[in-house]
Amino acid sequence: MDNLGVTDHDLDRLNDKDKAELRQFLQAENQKARMQATVHSLTDTCFTKCVTGTIKSGSLDRSEESCMQNCAARFFDISNLTMQHLQKMRH
Repeated sequence: MDNLGVTDHDLDRLNDKDKAELRQFLQAENQKARMQATVHSLTDTCFTKCVTGTIKSGSLDRSEESCMQNCAARFFDISNLTMQHLQKMRH
């Protein structure tokens, strides 16, 4: 955390409640960052796969739009299956 101007000494001065709040905040921020990375990956993958030409009218053509919808749906299907599999492995 030194790059944020926070030292270990600063963290040691926090009480337990503040430490718990900080941990919760950092976990939430980490989750947001992972979600943004997932959306970026989805967008990049599907756009590369589905958009084959230039976008002249400011919107996708029908086949590209359909491809993007299917690509996104499959991406989320696989993500859900992966999460279910990982949860089963935990138990």
